[in-house]
Amino acid sequence: MLLQISEPGIKAPKPRRIAVGIDLGTTHSLVATVRDQRPEVLEDDQGRVLLPSVVHYRTDHTVDVGYEALAWQTDDPENTFVSVKRYMGRGRDDLPERHSAPYRFADVPGMVQFETRVGTVSPVQVSAEILKALRERAIRALGDDIAGAVITVPAYFDDAQRQATKDAAKLAGLEVFRLLNEPTAAAVAYGLDQAAEGVYAVYDLGGGTFDISILKLTRGVFEVLATNGDPALGGDDFDRAVYDWILRETGISAPNAGDARRLLSAARAAKERLSDQTSVLITTPLSNGTAVKCTLSRETFDTLTSDLVKRTITPVRKALRDAGLSIEDIKGVVLVGGATRMPCIRKAVAEFFQQPPLVDLDPDKVVAIGAALQANALAGNRGDDDWLLLDVIPLSLGIETMGGLTEKIIPRNSTLPLARAQEFTTWKDGQTAMSIHVVQGERELVSECRSLARFELRGIPPMAAGAARVRVTFQVDADGLLSVSAAEQTSGVEAKIEVKPSYGLSDADITRMIEDSYKHARDDMEARRLREQKVEAIRLLEATEAALAEDSELLSADELAVIQESMRILKETADGDDWEAIKKAADALNEASTEFAARRMDHSIRKALAGQKLEELDA
Repeated sequence: MLLQISEPGIKAPKPRRIAVGIDLGTTHSLVATVRDQRPEVLEDDQGRVLLPSVVHYRTDHTVDVGYEALAWQTDDPENTFVSVKRYMGRGRDDLPERHSAPYRFADVPGMVQFETRVGTVSPVQVSAEILKALRERAIRALGDDIAGAVITVPAYFDDAQRQATKDAAKLAGLEVFRLLNEPTAAAVAYGLDQAAEGVYAVYDLGGGTFDISILKLTRGVFEVLATNGDPALGGDDFDRAVYDWILRETGISAPNAGDARRLLSAARAAKERLSDQTSVLITTPLSNGTAVKCTLSRETFDTLTSDLVKRTITPVRKALRDAGLSIEDIKGVVLVGGATRMPCIRKAVAEFFQQPPLVDLDPDKVVAIGAALQANALAGNRGDDDWLLLDVIPLSLGIETMGGLTEKIIPRNSTLPLARAQEFTTWKDGQTAMSIHVVQGERELVSECRSLARFELRGIPPMAAGAARVRVTFQVDADGLLSVSAAEQTSGVEAKIEVKPSYGLSDADITRMIEDSYKHARDDMEARRLREQKVEAIRLLEATEAALAEDSELLSADELAVIQESMRILKETADGDDWEAIKKAADALNEASTEFAARRMDHSIRKALAGQKLEELDA
């Protein structure tokens, strides 16, 4: 037996760890990896890279994700969730009054929750289903389980939203190497692809969020100088503007949930088509048997959405001011997010920065590619092109002081990871405890900032007011997540807390959900296989019926009878609950129609060549 696998004295190469980058988007999500030193976005079985961020809960308690879930938007809107990213880490009071949705909101404290036919679910659980689907896609494509993932989040996501994203990943069975700001991921992808250097602006308009980041790229170092944005502004708002216009134009008031979804889908399709056309005809059937029919021009669309476009420019100005830069200092502007394909956006960006934006990389893929590059590095698979990523915290962190005022300990745009400390003292004589309220935001009043956590430091020696010295230390990790400790300096008493907002799931909740998923794994897999085989059976039957309608004369009566009998068996079997039987019947129909398919191919070739001379073909 031979055991030596390398020359004596030469170290065997370290096996690569499989890692992925995930762009968990409002409208679409993607997963990418690095293979043979090159990043690539992974496709599904049908060659599609985008996964619609849509989840549908079925009557049999199984779940549709992506394209399969899209079909249920209008037929079952209360159990079909789109743009759930806008709810991550948010309470009912955080939802803008203008926001409407067909969901049934649960009357519970903390993060928004939805009532569905499978019970109460949170945005974290819905997002976990999307992440599970991407994880499964990666495992199928790469042939092995993955060591970990870098998941991107909007730069302006606060601590609660970041924690909710991390909870969703944990629930999906993913180890998170790091949460990475989306504009930073795009800069990594662009910088490494183009070998760019200098100061760049990354303008990221996704389906539900807007971010602007100013980055400096110097010899493999990616340093975020400033970031700003609007976590409640994205392509969905442009869809809503068109939707409201359709209602005004047609005189429709208070459409039911199904019609509202149909009209919103039509509005989104019209917006997308206007990127290439100057006007589009919108036609949508309604549940009462009538149909909407109206024409929207690009000029009208630009007027309808001009305020939304202007809303993106305000954070851009703030980010430049925070970075201490002018427009002239910006070498290039990278566009990220499908919504940046809108001509009105590209025009506004070009006019503001006085230069055309850079569109070398696909705005849908660039974030996932950057995340994959970072994941590959964190997995220990770095090649010769080592690089360093220096990101920043998007919002200031501090504590409440007397009078309900905010004392900022870590200012926004501080480079991550970091730790900062500040000393405080007691307010009253003999005070032996101190309540510490951790907040996040830029406002001076605590009531205007987001509350993150509260904890108490007890055991302070009784002293005169102002004599005690309490050192409060904030530590923020590379994901932008926070831990806080407080220690009285003379006695050494200490208290600390890992800030986990009430909007996130507790460890017990996540453990219970994971245990439930293990408990029902076999049943869930069987249900998934059954549904997949039924979909394949329907597709095969429809394709065969269409082929017979067009070319049945190519078959003898006996051959036609065999195919029709195979179709009958498949139809009957597909109504049952035995996925293996359905697969067997589908294979039988495929075998019965193989010769027919070959004849159709020959027939179509002969038909295409009919009447042409040999010399013409040679030419």
